[in-house]
Amino acid sequence: MSLLEALSGQPFWIAAIISLAVSIVIAIAGIIPSAFVTAANIVLFGFFWGLVLSTLGEALGAVLSFILYRKGLKSLSGKIGSIKGFKLLEKLKGTKGMEAFVLVLVLRLFPFAPSGLVTLAASYSKIGTWAFAASSTIGKIPALLIEAYSVHTVIGWETQYQLAAAIFAAAAGICYYYWTTKRKKRR
Repeated sequence: MSLLEALSGQPFWIAAIISLAVSIVIAIAGIIPSAFVTAANIVLFGFFWGLVLSTLGEALGAVLSFILYRKGLKSLSGKIGSIKGFKLLEKLKGTKGMEAFVLVLVLRLFPFAPSGLVTLAASYSKIGTWAFAASSTIGKIPALLIEAYSVHTVIGWETQYQLAAAIFAAAAGICYYYWTTKRKKRR
């Protein structure tokens, strides 16, 4: 884990800044899972402070990517088609106020809604930056708690069980990729 190696020799505040920067880059990219950063944070900072740092990093990353998406992608809105496959994401694009707040919150709680797509759809909506920041962060907390607890538990496993879990996760990911690719080709 290169992030873990980069952070382990640093003073606390430098390691925290590096972790936040990596979380922000991951959020802006929109497709990279943040579980590895959460794992590194828990190993280095302990469960509580690792969770706090992961929450802060994901919140900052979501807000910054929201702002960047809104500025950059609004000009391309006519060229970018609809977000197919997630009806709630389509609905979010046309909402504002409390409805947009609740929709972002629900989508952040929903484990299979890709974070980058939620942020992208929200950037097209009429939700304000502060409302997005609040609803996105509140919605991320339960997911991060589950992720952090899972990572904390797996870290406590013996190496052979960790390896077996990694192989299973990789196999499941490959199967999912091929299943979705085959499904798209049928359409």
